[in-house]
Amino acid sequence: MERAILDAIDAAAERGEQAAVATVVSTIRSAPRQPGAKYVVTESGGYVGSVSGGCVESDVAERAQQVFAGAPANLVHYGVSDSDAFEVGLSCGGEIDVWLEKAEPELWRQVRSVLDNDEYAMLYTNTETGEKRLERGLLEQTGLRDDGVFAEVIEGPLRVLIFGAAEAAEHLAAYGKQLGWRTTVVDARAALATPERLPSADEIVKAWPDQVLDRIDERTAVVTLSHEERLDIPAVAAALEKRARYIGAVGAKRTAERRRARLSEQGFSAADIARIHGPAGLDLGGRAPAQVALAIAAEIVAETSGVTPRAAASAGSAPVSRTAA
Repeated sequence: MERAILDAIDAAAERGEQAAVATVVSTIRSAPRQPGAKYVVTESGGYVGSVSGGCVESDVAERAQQVFAGAPANLVHYGVSDSDAFEVGLSCGGEIDVWLEKAEPELWRQVRSVLDNDEYAMLYTNTETGEKRLERGLLEQTGLRDDGVFAEVIEGPLRVLIFGAAEAAEHLAAYGKQLGWRTTVVDARAALATPERLPSADEIVKAWPDQVLDRIDERTAVVTLSHEERLDIPAVAAALEKRARYIGAVGAKRTAERRRARLSEQGFSAADIARIHGPAGLDLGGRAPAQVALAIAAEIVAETSGVTPRAAASAGSAPVSRTAA
């Protein structure tokens, strides 16, 4: 959830204006935005966000005026098969369904409180009745269910815990800033874990992995860049135990084999160990630290977006494999 969306709703309410919220609830084929993407339109003509990257926003803004005039919330379908496709449709060949409704400021303030308190919740919208409800402490996939209810994850920035203050850690933290993540670099080696070496990290913790394991949960992405088993194994083991959202570990094939053996000795099953992306990162062809970090960032995006590496590869010309760092 982008805070700019919430800011726009609050600002309109403070000015005494109505605001309409458009949300992508389903997509077919190549759509510009994912389910959950939002576009806010205010009575005075202001707007924030996007549901299509510019293809249908003008039409959504016109429909918002009808909502301001009293029309009920409604589901709008956009696709290239529309008779006015060249004016309103999606040039990418995809289709999207957009739920358009008048914003209820109090509900969106509750959504903001979830983010402010670093909590998580599900926002449910019944696209047949318009009923909305916010349930804290639940976490499931964002998407339109068979019963017509759109389920949307509400959570703060992805938390990325990077073990090992290698050069790639700074690049990964820098990419994380662009992607809206909150990155923490953990390394007990004081000479490496410094703000000068890691200016992009949101937080630097000088500690051993077993001292920060309470920071890992099912919403955390864990990446180990250390190449040292004393940093690598405890971090990966904790990530497996706590069902971290993404687990990536760098290292060549032999390193990965030793890691699997050590984890197996600790009682982890083959299915558990198979959750580790190791070597971490999509194979983009580069081996420089910045390129390795980019490959890992890309893989995290794919994993947290529910896209498998093979599916991600189908958009290009080459198959996807892993990056050994």
